[in-house]
Amino acid sequence: MRIEFHGAAGGEVTGSCHLVEAAGKRILLDCGMIQGGREAEARNLEPFGFDPATIDALVLSHAHIDHVGRVPLLVKRGFRGPIFAQTATCDLLPIMLLDAASLAEQAAERINRDRADHEPDVEPLYTREDVEAARKRLRPLSYEDVHTVVPGVSVRLHDAGHILGSSMIELREDGPSPRTLLFSGDIGVRGTPILRDPSAPPRADLILMESTYGDRNHKERQATVAELGAIFAQAKADGGNVVIPAFAVGRSQELLYWFAAHYEDWQLASWQIFLDSPMAAKVMGVYDRHEELFDANAAKVWRGRIKPFKLPNLHVSESVEDSKAINRLHGGAVVIAGSGMANGGRVRHHLANNLANQRCHVIFVGYQAQGTLGRLLVNRVPRVRLFGQEIAVRARIHTVGGLSAHADQQGLLEWYGAGPTHPPVVLVHGEKPARDTLADELHRRYRCEVTLSQPGMQREV
Repeated sequence: MRIEFHGAAGGEVTGSCHLVEAAGKRILLDCGMIQGGREAEARNLEPFGFDPATIDALVLSHAHIDHVGRVPLLVKRGFRGPIFAQTATCDLLPIMLLDAASLAEQAAERINRDRADHEPDVEPLYTREDVEAARKRLRPLSYEDVHTVVPGVSVRLHDAGHILGSSMIELREDGPSPRTLLFSGDIGVRGTPILRDPSAPPRADLILMESTYGDRNHKERQATVAELGAIFAQAKADGGNVVIPAFAVGRSQELLYWFAAHYEDWQLASWQIFLDSPMAAKVMGVYDRHEELFDANAAKVWRGRIKPFKLPNLHVSESVEDSKAINRLHGGAVVIAGSGMANGGRVRHHLANNLANQRCHVIFVGYQAQGTLGRLLVNRVPRVRLFGQEIAVRARIHTVGGLSAHADQQGLLEWYGAGPTHPPVVLVHGEKPARDTLADELHRRYRCEVTLSQPGMQREV
C-alpha cells in the first residue's frame, strides 16, 4: 500500500486529496476545493496530478467544501467509479456542491459579460449537471460497517465528531501481509454540542492526520459560551448589529443550539435573528433526518421548549430579496451567513454594510485560512476592499476560537494517544507553524515517527 499527496500538503489546509494504491487499484481519499486568495483558488482549474479516469474509487471524509469541492470536476474529467461516504455526508454533499456549482456558474457569467469580444468564453469549474452526475455515484455507508471498496481493499468509517457525518477512514488491504491506513479526516472537539465525541483511532500501520490547530489550544467551551454571552450584552448596549460568518454545515447549527440553550439569559428575545443561507436551511433538514447521530444532550435539547431550529424570532432568508432586506436594519439584528471565511457568499454584503459602523460587532467562530477576508479581519487590518469600495473597519472584531470544529493541540495529542499503538504519522491539513509544532509534540510525547507531507510526495504504508 502506497499513498501520494495531492492536496492539503506542504503547509496548506484546503484542497484535501490523497491517492492510495493498494491491491493493484487506485483509491482517492477526498477531493477538496483549494481555498484562499485568487491565486490559490485559480489552482482548482489546473489538471489533477493524476488521471481521474484511472481512479477506481473515491472515499470522502466529510462534506466540507475543502474536502469535497472538486468531486464534480473529478467526474467531469473522467472518473467513473463509486463514491463512498457516511450516510449523512451523502445527504449533505449535493447541497454543498449545488451551491458551489451555482457560484461557479455566476462567476463565469460575470467574467463573460465583461470580456472583450475577441476573448473566448470562460467555462465554470463545473455545473449543476456535473453535480448530479457525481450524486449518482454516491454509496452511503454507516459508521463501523466494513465494506469492500475495490477487490482486496475494505473500508470502515469511524465517527470523527467534526460535523454531521464526518468520518475517519480506515482503509485495509488484505492479502498475505495486510496493511491498514487510517485517515483522520478532520478531528472534532470532545464535548461539541449535537455531535458525539470523536472515536479513538483503531489499530493502523500508518496514520494520515490533520494538524489544523497543532500549535494552539482553544479556550474551554463553557468559557467560550460565556464570552459569547458577554459579546451579545455589549452589542445590545452599543445598539448595532452582530454579523457572524459561519459555514452552512456545523457552525450555523451549533450557534442555533447555543441560542436555544441561552435564549433567556442572553436576552435573545430582544434581537431579530437571521439565518441568511438557503444552504444552511437545507442542511437543517438533514440534521432533523439524522437525530440518531446526535449525542444524548442534543437529543434532550431537541425535545425542549425552545428548539434550536425553531427559535421564536428566527428568520431563515431564502431569497435574495430577503437577504437585501436585512441590510435595512441598522441595529438589533443577529445575522449568521456564509461563507465561514467571508471569502464569498451573502456574508460579504452584510460585512460591507456593517464594518464601518463602530456600534456593530463581527464574530468569527471558525478557522480563517491565509488569503481570505476573514483572515484579514481577524488580523485587524484597518481597511478592506469589498465590491469595488474601500471600507474602514470600525466594527468590533471578535475571534471566538472555542467554537472551532477542529480539535486543538491537546485534543489532537489525546486522540492519537488513545489508540492501541503509536504508529508512524504523516501530517496534513495544517499551516507550517501548526504542523511543525504538532510534529515535535507527537515525537516528544509518544516517540513516534512523524513525517510532514509535501505535494507529490509518496509514502509506503
